[in-house]
Amino acid sequence: MAVPAHSATAIFGLPSVWLAVTILLAVYAVIMVEKFNRAVLSLLGACIMVLSGVLTQEQAIHGIDFNTIGLLTGMMVIVAISQKTGMFQYVAIRSAKAVKGEPWGVLTMLSVVTAIFSAFLDNVTTVLLIAPVTLLITDALNIKPYPFLFSEILASNMGGTATLIGDPPNIMIGSQAGLSFYDFLVNLAPIIPVIFVVTMGCIWLIFGRQLHATDEARELIMEFNEHEALKDIPLLKKSLLVLGLVLIGFTCAHGLGLEPATIAMFGAALLLLLQSWEHDLESKNHDFEGVMAEVEWTTILFFVGLFIIVTGAEHTGVIKLLAAELLELTAGDFDNTVAAVLWTSALASALIDNIPFVATMIPMIEDMAPTFGGEEALRPLWWALALGACLGGNGSLIGASANLIVAGFSQRAGHPIAFLTFMKHAFLLMVLSIVISHLYIAIRYL
Repeated sequence: MAVPAHSATAIFGLPSVWLAVTILLAVYAVIMVEKFNRAVLSLLGACIMVLSGVLTQEQAIHGIDFNTIGLLTGMMVIVAISQKTGMFQYVAIRSAKAVKGEPWGVLTMLSVVTAIFSAFLDNVTTVLLIAPVTLLITDALNIKPYPFLFSEILASNMGGTATLIGDPPNIMIGSQAGLSFYDFLVNLAPIIPVIFVVTMGCIWLIFGRQLHATDEARELIMEFNEHEALKDIPLLKKSLLVLGLVLIGFTCAHGLGLEPATIAMFGAALLLLLQSWEHDLESKNHDFEGVMAEVEWTTILFFVGLFIIVTGAEHTGVIKLLAAELLELTAGDFDNTVAAVLWTSALASALIDNIPFVATMIPMIEDMAPTFGGEEALRPLWWALALGACLGGNGSLIGASANLIVAGFSQRAGHPIAFLTFMKHAFLLMVLSIVISHLYIAIRYL
């Protein structure tokens, strides 16, 4: 790779571009090894970017996308409070009873619930809430939980693809490209039900005919009392009110000139106020601290460090150079570039965490705007990146955070999910979903 002509020097007289690339690749490589906390690694890499002279502290702070940080934090707070009500467990148990405890019906209903919740909350939180209930239900049915958990992993990533807030890569893309909640809903949501139905059909061919339960086991499911899952009805009403207002706000935000982070943080602050309205100050402080402990600060700090690392690479000109290389490989043809972004995103996201990959791809795509006629012309590239990164996460157990969380629950329950077993079933289904996405983008946009 040629060093950009404008590249400055950093410590030891080395071109800053080489330092930036080394830091970027080193952090990504160690994250993939999964021996250290990824937030620690990204923050360490970010600090080295500043200490080595690649970035000034002001440039580093400017590189943090606070819209993404605000949106993630706000939604985490809302979900942390809402989950106390037990409404997610209520819906899961009610869904299982609606199909009379029939195994394939239960698998389908839990997958549908997972996909819907993943679209309007986020897929990581959704599986945290649904996986334990799934293990409880499969234990009562005396059935191995793997087909159910496998289906829920795929459903969580498919559902998360449909909206701006469903999956972190979409939050990042929406914030950087100025795309609204409505934009994602109109452009990505229509193809997700198609992919979901086709995937469920394939899952039935793989597992469906093997799922059987005795009448006695199914009767146990019918004896579950979903109302016992509801722990705080007043808080449930407040949570549903705020969630409704936030979703309406997301839909209207672009027209009002507001960023999604503003809507999410307002909803979080409002629900924090409402949850302990009647309590004394000491109880209010205790409730607040409890909610803050539920927020995934590891994820938030991981994003902060990652934004700075990618800003360092972008500042040295290496991202612009990579964009030029991609355009050269596709001969500057827009259709070929869209296809390359879609398939590269999918295959890469199946093997590495899709968040750092998307963080690197966003400025690359932005640098293509002059070639293809401006920012508006880049829309199909953004949809290709979103579909590839989010659906590509289904390709392996390490493809997305939700996958690892479900695998962890299953491991603790005595049903470990083998990496190769999962990949054997999941990778081809992921490729099928990308084929459908490719056809959708080609027909609708190209």
